[in-house]
Amino acid sequence: MNPKPQQLALEMTPQSSVCRLREIVVKSVITPSRLTDYCLNPYAGCEHGCVYCYARFASRFSHPNDKWGSFVDVRVNVPLLVQKEAPRKRPGRVFVSSVSDAWQPVEEKYGLTRQCLEVLLRYNYPLLLHTKSALVQRDFDLIRSHPEVEFGMTITTVEPRVAALFEPKASPPQDRIGALNRARDMGIRTFVFLGPLLPYISDRGKGLTDLLEMVGKVNPESFLVDCLNPRYGIWPSLSAALAEYRSELIPAYRKILYDRVARQQYIFELRQRISEQARQHGLIHKMQLCL
Repeated sequence: MNPKPQQLALEMTPQSSVCRLREIVVKSVITPSRLTDYCLNPYAGCEHGCVYCYARFASRFSHPNDKWGSFVDVRVNVPLLVQKEAPRKRPGRVFVSSVSDAWQPVEEKYGLTRQCLEVLLRYNYPLLLHTKSALVQRDFDLIRSHPEVEFGMTITTVEPRVAALFEPKASPPQDRIGALNRARDMGIRTFVFLGPLLPYISDRGKGLTDLLEMVGKVNPESFLVDCLNPRYGIWPSLSAALAEYRSELIPAYRKILYDRVARQQYIFELRQRISEQARQHGLIHKMQLCL
């Protein structure tokens, strides 16, 4: 984990009526990761406000009473730190980003992610780029000529109304799909992350079929599948979204998340269902299960 940031400014600068920005500085930025060799997070917090997001845990002490999606800490000194750290680190793959979205809307104003990419690519770091934002296309000019860059999008559902409820400020699914298609056409290595699959919404039936058909059309090098996980602090926002979508699903979600036996059975059945569907769509050779 990064050291506790030193606050640069106490004032909160509103980007909208529900999101507050705070400029801070940090002590390090290219940090060890369990997912890859390193991770890099130009921001803490995320405007996308996805109701199921696991990254809440990273801000539980710095923003203990703030709703997820209502704040972003902008690590304004990150590009300078990358310039200092990149030449000194042992070679390794860098994940951008692990506990925030590096291309969330605030990136359009600050451009921290792009500045970091420029330095990392100059030093030939292999990169794993993962986002839910179509803004990433702005940086395709940087990454298109680098063979050790892999770019992926999370797509939880292709249904715009569902996405708007569960991922309120992320780019619409069709915009994300468009970014994947453009990256593929430019020769950039791509992957799709189907996760979390939403029980009774995108983990079966038409919802699941639509996702797999989308993967087939995008034709990425690989796709990953994950289930909904009982992460820190998600239940209030998740249950609120369900109440607006289909309130009768709330008891089923609670059982899947918090009943150990029911959860084990759900994951077993989901693995079987997704594997069978992937075979039927001719995609089993590209699938990686994370559940």
